[in-house]
Amino acid sequence: MAVQGVPQSMGGENLFLRKATGLVRSWSIFDAFIYAFFSINLVTLGFYIISQMYFFEGGLIPAIIISGIIILAECVVYAGLIAVMPRAGGDYVWQSRILGGFLGFVLAVTGWWFILWLWTPIYADMLRQIFFVPLLGVLGQSGPANFFASDPNGFMIVCVITVIFAAIVIGLGMRTYSQLQKFCFWVGNAGLAVVCLFLLLGNNEAFRAGLNAQAPAMFGLAPGDLYAETIVAGEAAGAVTPLWGGTMLAIFLVMPYLVFFNLWPNWGATLYGEVKGADDFKRNLYGMGSALIVTTTLAVIFFLLVDKTITWSWLVNANGAYWSYRWGLTETAPPLGSIWPYPALLAMFLTNNTILQFVVLLAMSMWFFGWAATVFLSSTRVIFAAAFDRLLPEKMAEVDARTRTPIYAMLAMIIPGLIVSVLYVYNIFDFATFTLCSTLVIAVTFLGTTIAAILLPYTKKELYEASPIAKYKIAGIPMISIAGVIFAAFLIFLLYQWILDPNALYGIGYSINENGYKNLNSLIFMGSMYVLAIVIYLGARMYRKKQGIDLDNVYKEIPVE
Repeated sequence: MAVQGVPQSMGGENLFLRKATGLVRSWSIFDAFIYAFFSINLVTLGFYIISQMYFFEGGLIPAIIISGIIILAECVVYAGLIAVMPRAGGDYVWQSRILGGFLGFVLAVTGWWFILWLWTPIYADMLRQIFFVPLLGVLGQSGPANFFASDPNGFMIVCVITVIFAAIVIGLGMRTYSQLQKFCFWVGNAGLAVVCLFLLLGNNEAFRAGLNAQAPAMFGLAPGDLYAETIVAGEAAGAVTPLWGGTMLAIFLVMPYLVFFNLWPNWGATLYGEVKGADDFKRNLYGMGSALIVTTTLAVIFFLLVDKTITWSWLVNANGAYWSYRWGLTETAPPLGSIWPYPALLAMFLTNNTILQFVVLLAMSMWFFGWAATVFLSSTRVIFAAAFDRLLPEKMAEVDARTRTPIYAMLAMIIPGLIVSVLYVYNIFDFATFTLCSTLVIAVTFLGTTIAAILLPYTKKELYEASPIAKYKIAGIPMISIAGVIFAAFLIFLLYQWILDPNALYGIGYSINENGYKNLNSLIFMGSMYVLAIVIYLGARMYRKKQGIDLDNVYKEIPVE
């Protein structure tokens, strides 16, 4: 199918693998909103990454608010591109049609396929911390709780469970997943509301008493004043991050760490070929933008409530004590042992009702189960789209007749994800240091898409003018280009901080600070992923050329639906 403004190429309908993708538009915009909401997941990604941010000088809340405002530009960019080309594959389709096949394939496949393998054990780490460990602790099973919290074999079991759960949910199809999402959305938010209510009505004295009385019994810890001991351990670890305050520079330096949590309201962009009304710019912007605004608001409210009852300073000290020990920065175990200071668990120390604790923490775990499939789902559509363009084996574009799921594309995520999990969990070849680039590579992909959005009105003028976003301009300049410049500037700032790390804060790249971490492992791993993508692309071009197919002609067409 040719799209207005895009020339019909030689070969016509024979360019693509078949005349229709086989995918079905089964999601509503509300489904897309929930997917975006879970993709910037406050309880999983948010609590997890913020707990690691104990050594910054900029205030957390200003960083959350300012970064959220900037990331709204990302929502404009992606909502606009979706409206112009609402196809499965998202970034890959847009980049390959605007920037060219080489850049489109290399950037999208690396950022949406290869690097997502690294997220498998990261997702699993969150599952054990918010599901297995706290629920087993509440049930008085301190041995199993500590097994999952600290034993590599326990961690690996959770990795396998994560993969199996995600595979089942994705395999059942988009319609079934949308139903699961909705259930988890409402139950998870109900759980969060109860946690917030406890924090609102509780006080610091009650929390301190509950922590000291219940934590030892739940997790086999030595009795004592865990509250006071945690403060001492956190101060020794250098925990200083304030809730408010800091210079503007200090606040911006928080963001390269914070965006591990909130950079992803566009995570469903690759799925919009299966969303009804995806050519409506305003609806797309609502789905992503409202998810970002709601999540940002929830984060601010939650941490204000934490400060009221638990106190932010105590939580920062608990986080510093936990992560400094887990990262090997100290040999002194924290007072809470191997138990991650999960804010929802801490809030439930305000009651000694075991049933209530269990029910609320179980409800809170729905934040994970509604989100878990995102580890593979978005990626499968990029793999599918590349195969539909004949860049990958045709099997990758096959869909199940009943569920409309690209099963082989899913296997291309599952199998490597399990292999990476083994390497990560048991730290084979020091592999844990490789995964620090898991956000950086995706940001590079987003930068490619953002540049494509900036150029779209000028390099694909007919396509742009025929699209529903052509009427949105500011001072005569296309709004998508203005938003693109803003978001591109932010991404370049992030990439500079990650790769060169002038303030020795992130440990991802090769720090130019003499005291910074020179992470060659991460850089080499990233480079190898790009080389692999280039090899696949060049190999596919040669193979298809022998078949008489010119892939340049493929990229002159918008994929069929």
